[in-house]
Amino acid sequence: MMIEKKPLGGVCPRECFSVSEDIKYLEPQQLGMLEDAFLHWVKDAKRADSTLARTRMWLIFQLIRHTGARLGEVLSLDDRSCFDTRNSSVRLGPSERERVVPIPEEVLANIMDVLDGPMGCGARGDFFHVDPGYFRRVCYARGKECDLPRELAGPNVLRNTKAIEMLRIGVPITVVKEVLGQSSLNLTANFQLFSSEDMRSIMHNAHETMRNKTSARNSFVGHITEVRKDAVMAEVALETRSGLTIRAVITRDSLENLKLLKGSPVVATVKAPLVNVVRCGEVATGSARNRFKGTVLRVVESPVIAEVVARLEDGTDICALVSGSSAKELALQSGDEVEFWFKTLSVVLNSVST
Repeated sequence: MMIEKKPLGGVCPRECFSVSEDIKYLEPQQLGMLEDAFLHWVKDAKRADSTLARTRMWLIFQLIRHTGARLGEVLSLDDRSCFDTRNSSVRLGPSERERVVPIPEEVLANIMDVLDGPMGCGARGDFFHVDPGYFRRVCYARGKECDLPRELAGPNVLRNTKAIEMLRIGVPITVVKEVLGQSSLNLTANFQLFSSEDMRSIMHNAHETMRNKTSARNSFVGHITEVRKDAVMAEVALETRSGLTIRAVITRDSLENLKLLKGSPVVATVKAPLVNVVRCGEVATGSARNRFKGTVLRVVESPVIAEVVARLEDGTDICALVSGSSAKELALQSGDEVEFWFKTLSVVLNSVST
């Protein structure tokens, strides 16, 4: 199933992704039809015991639909302690992998009204403990009533639908992973696929956005290929679209705050005064890990400072600012072959918003 795409050029990642064909989910109209079918079914109950049974099914449906929880997680809830009405959330999963997931306030209020009312009396603690097969059959029956195929009416489809819903409104995929309680980002990645054309446009826009937001003259757009970290620092390698590898060293706190993982899109920026330039073939010493050859395009000199602009072998333009005296010693001309150096600590990483 594909999401309608906007014309490329002003593309926003959350508006142009597609979903793996293996993922079954509901579009908003289909979800609304299924919800209506459930509500009509609950309201059509004639006896008190039937009303209770159908209300339990409805609340289980609502929990899966609004949290993306697994059916088994909802059916094992202890309703006496799992809900936090102050923060409008529910605790899901086993104790060793427990997670707290927000619920819309009106949904939680409805759940608590039932639990604290006559229908919850005598059932507290195991209100949601019902047969999973019975709940699935109820879902299939409601789906049939609104002409949904069987494969689109099960609880796992509701879970997938919540994931797609979050991604469509711009929730980062790493947050979606945590909400769903998935152990690997690879499992979540199937919810959000991009064509090569989309990726080029997204990264181009990211590049232009970063240029507008930073005073750094040099920026490189790519994806993270390697992360090495210790207790304090982290070394991150990114590969640009043209195959350049840029290395940066940042604090571990920054790595975690930016949610940078292998495969994440990122923009690396380096201010021109932090870039060194030497003629190719000259012996130069230094610890800079980032070294790239290029051809000088122009040199703009003044008595105090000079700007050296060159084009790297992959077509990327790079700029260095050197002192006026250094520029005179280098005596660079358009067409000269040079090498640019900058240290890993000089690279600033910027995450790309989705």
